[in-house]
Amino acid sequence: MQLSKRVEMLSPSPTLAISAKAKALKSAGHDVIGLGVGEPDFNTPEHILDAAITAMKKGHTKYTPSGGIPELKDTVIQKLQRDNGLAYEANQVTITVGAKHALYNAFQVILDEGDEVIIPSPYWVSYIEQVKLAGGVPVVVEGYEQNQFKITAEQLQNAITSKTKAFLLNSPSNPTGMIYYEEELREIGQICIQHDILILSDEIYEHLIYDDGVKHISIASLGEDYYKQTLIINGVSKTYSMTGWRIGFAAGPASIIKAMTDLASHSTSNPTSIAQYAAIEALNGTHEPVEKMKVAFKERRDYVVNRLNQIPGFSCQTPAGAFYAFVNIREAIAKTKGIQSTDEWAEALLEKELVAVVPGSAFGSHDHMRISYATSMDQLEKSLDRIERFVKAYGA
Repeated sequence: MQLSKRVEMLSPSPTLAISAKAKALKSAGHDVIGLGVGEPDFNTPEHILDAAITAMKKGHTKYTPSGGIPELKDTVIQKLQRDNGLAYEANQVTITVGAKHALYNAFQVILDEGDEVIIPSPYWVSYIEQVKLAGGVPVVVEGYEQNQFKITAEQLQNAITSKTKAFLLNSPSNPTGMIYYEEELREIGQICIQHDILILSDEIYEHLIYDDGVKHISIASLGEDYYKQTLIINGVSKTYSMTGWRIGFAAGPASIIKAMTDLASHSTSNPTSIAQYAAIEALNGTHEPVEKMKVAFKERRDYVVNRLNQIPGFSCQTPAGAFYAFVNIREAIAKTKGIQSTDEWAEALLEKELVAVVPGSAFGSHDHMRISYATSMDQLEKSLDRIERFVKAYGA
């Protein structure tokens, strides 16, 4: 049977081959260390687990409204007011099956065939494919390493055409961990306001910022014009170690939220009922487990960045947030016998030293690799020993 054109135009993930090989090696009994997974290695905190158990025992196991239960919507509204200084009504919020689902539905309801979405690179892998699935055209603008991988207002302005419909902002960023500061947000936001371009602000890593004096700022909080022009995408996956629970949310213009909810009613029906009650506890409950995770992530980040910068041919800036190190390995590739690309380098590393990393091509970069430090310090120490050994053994 002939598959649909929209599916056939999807680009295969550059990570699939390495992921498959890593799993095969592990199944064969090899000691593979995976540094590619974008999820905390901690279990979901106990008070959240307890809330889910209570919900099940109370019979909260049935269909819910497509846009989420009212109690969770209210909790999200309170969270946005408390954490971001933003005021929303219930008709401006929808609950989704993870933040990825929120993004997918947003692109589906705002894009017509040929509409353009400006996406800074390096970018999260699904942004490009989701835009294409909605009939849109991804317009990639390179965030230069000397500017912490961020694009400027001037770059944004130069990328705008008569077909530009939206701009994708991700801060803190996956894969770089960098954040946009207030003045940068104001300048970028003003360009979008002037051209009536929707800002999709992916804020899933907002609480995972590690240094004193550095904080997340939601672009929607910078003024009424910014607020009206922004659709916030967020969820509980990263902050509360709830990746498998699949609860995200979107907040923004009521017309977009209604369309996203209507679309969900014909696809997912509703987010999982039990997970919604767990998310209420996550957002309302103690943040003590989150603070403990952050302490561990900061320790790991500092260790990883320091070790990486000691490896010949490596260069790594210190990420402000998330839990990734985006490492420039251009010089190391150039010195490695028979290797021409980050994909080949990552594959060779897996074959020789049993360490799985994500090549930068997955994120629109041909000079970098991404390492997730959301794993134990013991695993990080072992994997970096292996990476250093690989670089020294196979360098020219």
